[in-house]
Amino acid sequence: MGKISKFFRNVASEMRKVSWPKRKELTRYTITVLSTVIFVAVFFAIVDLGISAVIDWIL
Repeated sequence: MGKISKFFRNVASEMRKVSWPKRKELTRYTITVLSTVIFVAVFFAIVDLGISAVIDWIL
């Protein structure tokens, strides 16, 4: 039981050292991630449609 409580004390100590992002940074990071995910999804959708069209044309 002592090891577990020591572990959680160490976790709490390390969490206090973390440099959490400010609201403005977090908003910027969130927008960057969402726009990247949307771009990649659209890119792969277009590639998929292109490959499907080529396979349909061949068959």
